[in-house]
Amino acid sequence: MPHPDVRTPAEGREDATGRIWFTIREAAAFIGGSVQTIYSWERRGHLTNPRHDERGRRIYSQQQIADAHRKARRYNPATRRRITA
Repeated sequence: MPHPDVRTPAEGREDATGRIWFTIREAAAFIGGSVQTIYSWERRGHLTNPRHDERGRRIYSQQQIADAHRKARRYNPATRRRITA
């Protein structure tokens, strides 16, 4: 799976400043994971301060998703074992 920082956004929305925003479903597709993964990141505090789109759905920036992905990998015990081994 390519790292989220180097992916091109397939389904995000770009705002006037050039930032790409994803709904939870779009974020899951962006990382190649499931919607439940994004919900898990929210519960664990990896994703905070969402904006809301015109329909009231939570949206996160591409940078927020990439940062959450890094945090999740850093705090995953299986990943830590591979890094320290």
